[in-house]
Amino acid sequence: MIIKPNIIEAVNSLVSAKQRSILALIGIVVGIGSVIAMVSVGSIVQKEALRQFMEMGTDVITISEEFSADNSKKNKKLNIQTAMAIPGHCPSIRVASPYASTYAQFKFKGKKDNIPALGVTPSFLTINKLNIDSGRFIHELDRHMFYCVIGQKVADKLAAQGVYDPVGTRIFFKEKQMTIIGKIREAPMGGMRPYEINEGIMLPLSTLQRLDREAAIRNIIARSRDNAARDQIESEVNAYLSQQNLNGMKVRTAEELIAQMQKQMKLFTLLLGTIGSISLVVGGIGVMNVMLVSVAERTKEIGIRRALGAREGDILFQFLVESVLLCIVGGFMGIAIGVGASWIISYYAKWQFAVSYNSIGLGVAVAVAVGVFFGIYPARQAARLSPILALRSD
Repeated sequence: MIIKPNIIEAVNSLVSAKQRSILALIGIVVGIGSVIAMVSVGSIVQKEALRQFMEMGTDVITISEEFSADNSKKNKKLNIQTAMAIPGHCPSIRVASPYASTYAQFKFKGKKDNIPALGVTPSFLTINKLNIDSGRFIHELDRHMFYCVIGQKVADKLAAQGVYDPVGTRIFFKEKQMTIIGKIREAPMGGMRPYEINEGIMLPLSTLQRLDREAAIRNIIARSRDNAARDQIESEVNAYLSQQNLNGMKVRTAEELIAQMQKQMKLFTLLLGTIGSISLVVGGIGVMNVMLVSVAERTKEIGIRRALGAREGDILFQFLVESVLLCIVGGFMGIAIGVGASWIISYYAKWQFAVSYNSIGLGVAVAVAVGVFFGIYPARQAARLSPILALRSD
């Protein structure tokens, strides 16, 4: 079995039937391109989510109230004093910041909009690694004061009305006049940051609770000390909260969320790859049909080769080489299209683009597998033709 002549013969055969080869290529290119694009995007999304977690740090902890009808009746409400005392009672916690949230009407120069608001403490800035763009952040001395720090989306709303330096500007929130004392630079979302940071305003926690008595503290964000184990953190926090009759609180560490996220992303990538594989199967069926047509058109050629001494294995290998070669060419074109599509998606989504070499290797392997799987049947049909009947065909 001579490989090189078979490859040359396969190339000549595919080139001589350009239209048929192009139609088969389209199916393979679309199929492999979609698989590569989906797997690559899934990998990029996973890396982007991990990058956001790493950018914020793996020592972040959230303590959240989990809603339960039984807990709501038995537990007392979490207050500022109890939340701020967590570092003093839990040696593994370095700093903690409770916060509450609400959603209400924002007004400026007659224009109204509904925005979220966070009631925060001064340590909220450093724990979330936020950057002040102008002005200052909430201070301990701002207790009960009607001051607020705005996020990027609110700054954009004010800029649309001609206010480009918002510090000192007065706005209305929940029918109360608030003075803007600072603006936060837009923070990357993801990780464990509350989404309200960019979307709305932040004001002293005590002020928010004066404005909205329903705005209870249901979340605490904290940072652990170096080398603090996850189990140690959870046991200390749960023990302290149990003493305060706060049994409905859930402790989550960044490491725990990262592990859960990686599992979910793997399932997500697998799902995307499975969806893309549907088009790959359609493309493979197209290759099989094209090869069956090729066998039908070249029946006399097969008969001549058999009469000159070619064995069944030689005929099978010839047509199998054509199928695999066709799929490999389509595979490389599909890889280029898939990588290009993932780059475009990353560019417009503002994700950090990275080439997934695993997906490229997968693309080549899948192309060969499709060529073999969908080419074996036409190749066997050609190999099993009777030489006498093949020579008699027109």
